[in-house]
Amino acid sequence: CGVMTKPKKRRWLRFLGVGCVTVMLVVLGLAGWIALQVRAMNRPVVLDGVHPFKSAAKRDRYLANYDARAARWPVPAKEVLVDTSWGQTFVRISGPEDGPVLVLLPGANGTSLMWEPNVAAWSEDYRVFAVDNVFDFGRSVYVRNMTTPEDFIDWLDELLGRMALEEDVNLLGLSYGGWIAGQYGLAHPERLSRLVLVAPAATVAWFSGDFITKGILCLIPHPHFTKSMVRWALHDAAEGTPEERRMVEEAEENAWLGLRSFKLKQMVHPTVLTDEEWRSFRVPVLFLVGENEVIYSITGAEAVARINRVAPKIETELFPGCGHDLSLVQADRFNKRVLEFLQPRP
Repeated sequence: CGVMTKPKKRRWLRFLGVGCVTVMLVVLGLAGWIALQVRAMNRPVVLDGVHPFKSAAKRDRYLANYDARAARWPVPAKEVLVDTSWGQTFVRISGPEDGPVLVLLPGANGTSLMWEPNVAAWSEDYRVFAVDNVFDFGRSVYVRNMTTPEDFIDWLDELLGRMALEEDVNLLGLSYGGWIAGQYGLAHPERLSRLVLVAPAATVAWFSGDFITKGILCLIPHPHFTKSMVRWALHDAAEGTPEERRMVEEAEENAWLGLRSFKLKQMVHPTVLTDEEWRSFRVPVLFLVGENEVIYSITGAEAVARINRVAPKIETELFPGCGHDLSLVQADRFNKRVLEFLQPRP
């Protein structure tokens, strides 16, 4: 009685065959879609009436969300658009006009608004310049594609020059912004006073397989993939206090709206610094990372251990109970550690 009859077996095989063909078609369709998106990323810049957005409607929707978040910026701010040969860069400036300078570079798909939990503490004494990276989401407008690390170095050097920030700049970057900050610190130490690298993209180790896979899946036009990647990267904050969960939800929405609203572009792939490059920094450097960091192919503790081994002059600190969200989950400790590092030394 346990033997399958021939008609039932044929029906089962037919069902299995149809299922396999359907799965293959879905996979091929997704692969084709992703290939088209990658191709679109490398198109020349078209400076039409809605650039860098796809349409006026998508521009208005994104900026309405952006401005609603900006209204909660916790301290008074001056907003400026700075012209560079790479395009207009939006900068949000807070703190005393005569205070020492602190320039902040956000992570990829982030904006100046990601520093909401930190700017009040830092702007008490520092003149804080929170930047929307020119080749990313936010209110900056690029006019040509960036294709090399040197392009970012050139843009940031122009930006600082146009704002008359010629020297004694404290530069802090997180994730992709941390990678840019590290590249700039190697190229132009004469402009900097101190450099803070917060879980910089690559820089200390290659990306993890999970990070790469989830990043590719974000090209699929469904909010699940984009929002789940943000939640994965900020997993400790996503399970934290109501305020931390609000910030994660806003980061998810910003990433999803940004991908749907802005023209696609190929970002420059971050690089890993060699041991010699880590030793060659000519300004004081602070490296911060959470113990639960997920973007690297090594743990946060291993990242700290590598820097301590190859460049012991660099200050490092491993933050417990957090990962890529250390500026949210450990905001008080993070703010104080940065201020402590920036203080002039005898």
